[in-house]
Amino acid sequence: MVATAASSAFFPVTSSPDSSDSKNKKLGSGSTNLGGIKSKPSTPSGILQVKANAQAPPKINGTTVVTTPVESFKNEDTASSPPPRTFINQLPDWSMLLAAITTIFLAAEKQWMMLDWKPRRPDMLIDPFGIGRIVQDGLVFRQNFSIRSYEIGADRTASIETLMNHLQETAINHCRSAGLLGEGFGSTPEMCKKNLIWVVTRMQVVVDRYPTWGDVVQVDTWASASGKNGMRRDWLVSDSKTGEILTRASSVWVMMNKLTRRLSKIPEEVRGEIEPYFMNSDPVVAEDSRKLVKLDDSTADYVRKGLTPRWGDLDVNQHVNNVKYIGWILESAPLPILETHELSSMTLEYRRECGRDGVLQSLTAVSDSGVGNLVNFGEIECQHLLRLEDGSEIVRGRTEWRPKYAKSFGNVGQLPAESA
Repeated sequence: MVATAASSAFFPVTSSPDSSDSKNKKLGSGSTNLGGIKSKPSTPSGILQVKANAQAPPKINGTTVVTTPVESFKNEDTASSPPPRTFINQLPDWSMLLAAITTIFLAAEKQWMMLDWKPRRPDMLIDPFGIGRIVQDGLVFRQNFSIRSYEIGADRTASIETLMNHLQETAINHCRSAGLLGEGFGSTPEMCKKNLIWVVTRMQVVVDRYPTWGDVVQVDTWASASGKNGMRRDWLVSDSKTGEILTRASSVWVMMNKLTRRLSKIPEEVRGEIEPYFMNSDPVVAEDSRKLVKLDDSTADYVRKGLTPRWGDLDVNQHVNNVKYIGWILESAPLPILETHELSSMTLEYRRECGRDGVLQSLTAVSDSGVGNLVNFGEIECQHLLRLEDGSEIVRGRTEWRPKYAKSFGNVGQLPAESA
């Protein structure tokens, strides 16, 4: 009876008047008191109202005493009852599935926009993601670089190390884009089989103008033959917006066995890999045939000792990156030259590699004009030597410097005014 009454409260069942009258006849007229539970079949809405006592009715001398029941819960109208179960409200909640489908659609649309990306303005990057591409019949590799805030120095221009890193990056990416990048750093698959790597022996760089923060430079690079067992690589750096030539560089590379650390001839298998990508062109920088002077303690004007490579200065071939040598060379350059002049060109000859345990010395000799002759504000030439403590030569070099700010030379070290 209790179960029936409870189920009737949630799932109301309308009964016919006949059945209701028959029950009234059996149970008596009016309301029936069954242990404190009263049922009123005469409720207009057909919903059974249930009232329950808080406790069982007490007995006194075996006689049951009827007390006023305490109302536990009551349905006053049909609005408080749960809605009837229908097909619609029994369906699962589709909001989570719909949200997942929307997320997948938006992600796919974003990827498609990246693949189909086109510049919205003419001054935007042609190569927005810095990947680079092959141009000019598949022989020239082109890549754009944006000059970052951490790549400029006190002059508000890009440092020479930044430019050299751009040159090195495009050289490696050229090999990768051409499908010539094996397991080694810049080595072709056949070179990897024979434990051969590329090493630079000579580098010439001419800087016509240094880019500033926010400039976008376009770097073109290509390779050519250099003698029987060498390769020449040239670079042309220009302003991507105006086309102005900023930097020209030319280098000579040879092969070395990474196990024996000895120079090697170019095997025919390797030659067959790289020769199809050689251009028949002249160097972008005319070769400077002047002999580089070997400095010593008696001929050097400035010496910086105790230079040691850090772990981050090593490349994957476990020797010091050639760009790091440039920074070490400039360590011994006198400060007055760095303040009033900028590097316009340099020629480097790499004599041997430097390992992680090397301790180096940087030597610099200034040309006849001298550091103190800044009043004439002319060009200055310096000779350089980077050597190990035992005297073994690492790099010989020559640098040429031009005045920085001819119009504002009255104040040495004065920075140029920012453009409006």
